[in-house]
Amino acid sequence: MASSLHNLSDYDPSSVPSAEDMRFGIVVSEWNNNITGALLQGAYDTLLRHGALEENICVMTVPGSFELVYGSSQMVKSGKVDAVIAIGCVIRGDTPHFDYICQGTTNGLATLNLQGDIPVIYGLLTCNNHDQAEARCGGILGNKGDECAVTAIKMIDYRRKLD
Repeated sequence: MASSLHNLSDYDPSSVPSAEDMRFGIVVSEWNNNITGALLQGAYDTLLRHGALEENICVMTVPGSFELVYGSSQMVKSGKVDAVIAIGCVIRGDTPHFDYICQGTTNGLATLNLQGDIPVIYGLLTCNNHDQAEARCGGILGNKGDECAVTAIKMIDYRRKLD
């Protein structure tokens, strides 16, 4: 469903397992930090709301969205987390740079999921303009960070059920 038709912060809290014994990594891009900071806050607050302990949430920054792949990869390799949430925001400009960054980051994060045992959650906003980004970081369409946190909790639970 397109996010323009769905509030990203709207979910059934009773469908989310307790995150009390889960460890989370959040890798957040500094680029467009007015947007990524709000996404980070949404994810962090949602993790806490579902029982995650502050000491079990590791937040690291990278310069831009393209670096989310390396940052997430290193966090997975650290063995200190049960899931990684990759948060970034790319806003279309006048050059094809937008397409390269979005495609490279998306493919990189997908590869980490295919090759690893730790879920890497896709929290990359790819927007045509700043208004679209603001609508998705706590604006009228909710906060993608909330959605990413819930997804991380559910994917850790999914993985544990397979073990």
